[in-house]
Amino acid sequence: MASRIQVFEHSSLVIQESYKGVDFKKKHFTALAKLNELHGDKYFYVRHNSIKFKQYVGVIRVENLTIEVLPKIDNNIESEAVWQNALVEMLRVTKKLKVQKVNQASVSKQQIHLLDLYFDWFLNEVQSLIHQGLIKQYYKETKQVKALKGKLEFAGHIRKNIVHKERFCTTHQVYAKDHLVHQVLDKALNIISNFTKGKFLYSKCKSVQLDFPEVAKVHVNATTFDRIKPNRKNAPYKTALAIARFIILNFAPNVTKGNEDMLALLFDMNSLWEEYVFVKLKEQETESAFKVDVTDQDSKYFWKSNYLKPDLVLEFEDETVVIDTKWKDIGDASPSAADLRQMYLYNEYWNANRSMLLYPSYKTQRGEFHKFNSLTETDSHHSCAIGKISIFKKDKETLDEKIGEHIIKLLSTTD
Repeated sequence: MASRIQVFEHSSLVIQESYKGVDFKKKHFTALAKLNELHGDKYFYVRHNSIKFKQYVGVIRVENLTIEVLPKIDNNIESEAVWQNALVEMLRVTKKLKVQKVNQASVSKQQIHLLDLYFDWFLNEVQSLIHQGLIKQYYKETKQVKALKGKLEFAGHIRKNIVHKERFCTTHQVYAKDHLVHQVLDKALNIISNFTKGKFLYSKCKSVQLDFPEVAKVHVNATTFDRIKPNRKNAPYKTALAIARFIILNFAPNVTKGNEDMLALLFDMNSLWEEYVFVKLKEQETESAFKVDVTDQDSKYFWKSNYLKPDLVLEFEDETVVIDTKWKDIGDASPSAADLRQMYLYNEYWNANRSMLLYPSYKTQRGEFHKFNSLTETDSHHSCAIGKISIFKKDKETLDEKIGEHIIKLLSTTD
């Protein structure tokens, strides 16, 4: 059974050091270094005998070792279980993971494994498709048949049937379940089967595979999914295909020279934090006492092929406010000059009087809205503030569901 190491983002794993009784070995280091190289060195820094993680969080499985990389922004909370639950809840809210709320989960908090949650989600989706009835599609097949149908493959027919005169080598249409959609799902099922051996999900996976039709084994990459065109018939497969894509494209077979495969499901915390805030603010469009319209990734032409794209734009009845989210603990420091210049441009291009750099923090507080200096004799017509928002409830264990409401209140207060 796989061992597990839990670490926080921006922390390090050192070869031959033990983490709560689990050793990080040279083979793990080599595999992670190769994985990082395959993905353009974006996940972590490879240093002498150590791996230092960047802002990517999630789970990596390699050489019978599960490494969970957890987010962490509040140094007052050291519990891995709390941050693991926070990550799962953020993924649930942003629809990157389908699971019941963490604090209502049937399994113990200490037993939640992110990889298992994705596997279980996929298996449930495939089970549902099987119960609904798997679709059939037309596809072309070239094979030996005893009755002439379709197109006769003359060269193949002569080569194979000099003796067997009763057979024909043809290419013909077949209406069956052995088509690309099912071949992709079968590929994901095989990956899950490989990674769940010895775990409770292994028997569930094998049960699903027994009910799943036998299909051809194919090589699947990003272009394979592009070949699957959405239509009315395969619409129920949308979620299962999305999860299959996530699993397959993050699977690295034989990433080292050994026989072990690797699977890495990692998320950029900057993007996840932005999406989480967006979802929570969208809830305020109908719940807030203030009439507000929230959009994300709104872009405006800037220069040549360059566009300005703030994280969030909030349209109130009487003003526009721009928000840029930052997943880091700013403490008592000031924002970078680059961030402030960016906010100035956002204000100008969106005709916003106010903007905010929003950071997670252990305590919700809002700094003053400072006006930008103007080069003309008149004062600048817009300003920017630092907003710090607590993501946890007072118990410091569960995410605050009212974070969107708290952000609106930060913005609604004027000096």
